[in-house]
This record gives sequence, structure tokens and C-alpha cells, in this order.
Amino acid sequence: MGIQRDSPKNSPIASPNKITLRHLFDLDSKPYIASNLSSPSNGRQSPINSEYDEILSAISYCNFVFTFTDPLESPSQQDLKRLKLIQVLSMIKSSKKPLHEQLLSPLMSMVSANLFRPLPPPSNASTVSDLPDDEELLSAYTPVWPHLQIVYDILLRLVLNVDPKTLKDDIDHHFILNLLFLFQSEDLRERESLKNVFHRVYSRFTFYRSFMRKAMNDVFLHHVFETERHCGIGELLEIWGSIINGFAVPLKEEHKLFLIRVLLPLHKTKSLHLYHRQLTYCVSQFVQKEPALGGVVARGILRYWPVTNCHKQVLLIGELEELVENLEPDQYRNLALPLCTHITRCLNSSNSQVAERALYVWNNEQFVKMASAAIEEVFPVVVEGMEKNLKLHWSKSVKQLTENVKAMLEEMDPTLYNRCLQEMEHRQSQAVQEEIKRKHNWDRIEMAAKQRHFLQPPKHICVSSH
Repeated sequence: MGIQRDSPKNSPIASPNKITLRHLFDLDSKPYIASNLSSPSNGRQSPINSEYDEILSAISYCNFVFTFTDPLESPSQQDLKRLKLIQVLSMIKSSKKPLHEQLLSPLMSMVSANLFRPLPPPSNASTVSDLPDDEELLSAYTPVWPHLQIVYDILLRLVLNVDPKTLKDDIDHHFILNLLFLFQSEDLRERESLKNVFHRVYSRFTFYRSFMRKAMNDVFLHHVFETERHCGIGELLEIWGSIINGFAVPLKEEHKLFLIRVLLPLHKTKSLHLYHRQLTYCVSQFVQKEPALGGVVARGILRYWPVTNCHKQVLLIGELEELVENLEPDQYRNLALPLCTHITRCLNSSNSQVAERALYVWNNEQFVKMASAAIEEVFPVVVEGMEKNLKLHWSKSVKQLTENVKAMLEEMDPTLYNRCLQEMEHRQSQAVQEEIKRKHNWDRIEMAAKQRHFLQPPKHICVSSH
């Protein structure tokens, strides 16, 4: 597996009399130039030319990709490649002068040969619902990592140290899309390295920013509406969190559409728990920069509210609580009823974790202030939910928490609470009366049907013999 360019046996090997890198960079000479690379003086090879050939030999050797799974591969050759990768990395780190362009192309080709490879099929759960909560358990470590780690370090150094205009021909749209594909790797270490490289590319290659944002958005939308399985959504959202943090205020329409069409739909996937922390940060950044978006975000979360996934409900309750803290007071009245209605449904949940988390929301001062802004509309819904919990919920801890919240609500407005309680009892009494009346009507209909059947003469069917 992997791209093979040169076999280790055929790769050029440096001569025994090696010139050290330290000796090369201690020389007070110009960086590699064409004349020094091609013509030795007085019949002897110059130190610069020798060192250049040695580096090219190491780069050429590193083009061969080991799988670490083929029994025919030699461990000594694998170790030799690792040493040569370290040699190349040391050369890039210690260089005080710009790398010559004739070295950049072989370096980038070697990086592409090692990184851009077909990824193995998922090795963990076969369905998204079976994904573990811990991201560490989802990781499958690639055996090639001893080589990949150094290659990623080489690429990061090149991105940081070389002028983006010089690397533009090597790091193009195709290269960026290949990097983006590697975020599907199950190796957490590789995704972390990818995140650092991709973020640095976005930071330095300013002329690619629009393309990179669009490419990441395509990955998000494909995850939401197609596969619902992608290991690197969390890392990509971390990159986006840094990007959003740099957005100027007022926000552009393009950025608001990204929030509505990309970030909010990410709440609907079954694997939300794997990247919810990063998603919450991105969304909160938008609301902090433009608080008027709080209503859009709240209604978007309610739109994708799960019905049976209790773990997602707990996560989204926490996100709504954090969202309320960033809302402006003039939005309280419009959002109080829908948010309190949803929280009340959750505290009536038969799942004790969901019910307890919903009840703890009432300890948040901002949430209580929001409820107070529309107390006439909110209290009838909340009071009914509290009384239902006290009568019907199976969990003692949920009942105890409900008692505490009920006491707090009664202190807020005792008159209104009692009035809502009386109205609820009146509605329940009316419902009982309606049920009795409905049953009585059905009994009358059934009795009339029986009497009609009893009074109706029997019908005889005559069969003629002719």
C-alpha cells in the first residue's frame, strides 16, 4: 500500500566520507546556487555539492513507502528511512538561509508520496449508533506513524519557513483536498498533526482561504446529509473556531449563512457527542460577536432536538443554558416560552439524567431572568410540568429536585403560581367531565344499536329448487 517511487536497494547512498550538516552551515558561503550544484573545482567535489547530493539521496530514499504490515519488509530499512527523515528535518530546522528551489520540489514530492495514501476501512463500529463516547476508544493507530510523524513535521516546517508564493505550485488546490481527505484517518495523532498543518496553511496562504472554507463546508454537509461518519469533524471545527474568532463585526452575510446552513445542521447527527464541545464553541462565537443571532441559534437547536437520544438531549440542554447567558435582554420575551416549554418537556422525561439536567437549568440566574420576562406565558406550562413530576415521576431524586424548583417558583410569584395551579386543576376537572360525557354518549349509542338489532325482524333467504 502507498506510493512507491524508489526502492531502498536502488536509492542513492551517500559516500562513507560524509560532510556533516553542522560543517555545511558553519561555512560562510552563499546558499545553494546553480554553479555550485553543477561544477566541482580543481577536480574535487565541493562540500556544498557533496552535502546537496547527500540531502537529495536522503529525500530520494524516503520516497519509498513502507507499510509496516508486509513481512517481506526489512526492519533495518524501515529504521534507515526514519533516520534519513530525521536528517532531512534537521536540515530544514537548522537552515538559517532560505532553501533552494531545487530542493523544494523533491521535498514536496516526498511528502506527497508518504502522506497521500488510501485509508483503511473503519475498524471500529459498523454503525454510527455504536460509536463510543470516548474519542480515544474510536482511535485506531496506524502502524506507519513512526514515519508519518516526521513527514508531518517536515511539511509543517516548510509551510512555516518558506514563502507561500514559492510553494504555491506545490501546495495547490489538489494538495489541499488531499490533506482534507486525510482527516478521515482514525489515528488521533495524525489528525492532530493535520490540524496544525491545515491551520498554518490557512493562516499563511491567504489566497487559498475562500477555497479552504468552502472545502471544509463540503465535508461538513457530506457528513450531515450523506455518511454521518467522519473521524475529523472535531478537528475541522477547532480550525473553524479560530477562523470565526477572527471574523470582523458586523458579520458578513456569507458567514451568517455558514452558521445557519452548516453549523446548526451538525446538531442533528448521531455522532454529535464526538464533536459537540467544538461545535458549541463555534456557535457561541457567532452569538458573542452578534447577539441578535441568538434567536436564530436557539430555534435552530430546537428544530433538530432529538426525540429518543437521551445523551444528545443532555448535551443540547447544556448548550441552550450557555446560549441564554449570551442573549440580550430584549430577546428574552420572544424566546422564553419556546425554551421553557422544551425544558419542561425534558424535566418530565422518564430518563432521570435528562430530567435532572433540565431541572438544574433553573439554578441559572440568566435563565430565571428570561423566564421572568414572560412569566404570564411561561408559568402555566412550567407549573403543569412540576405537578406532573411530583405525582408521576418514578425517580426520588427527580422528585426532590422538582420540590426545590417548585419552592423557588412559588417565591417568584406566589399569586400567579396558585392561579396557574387552580387553572390546571380546573382543566383537569374539565377533562375528566369530558371523558365521562364521551363515555356516556358511547354507551347510549351502543344501547340504541342493540335495541335496533333486537327489534329488527330476522331476514330469511329463500332458495328456489327450480
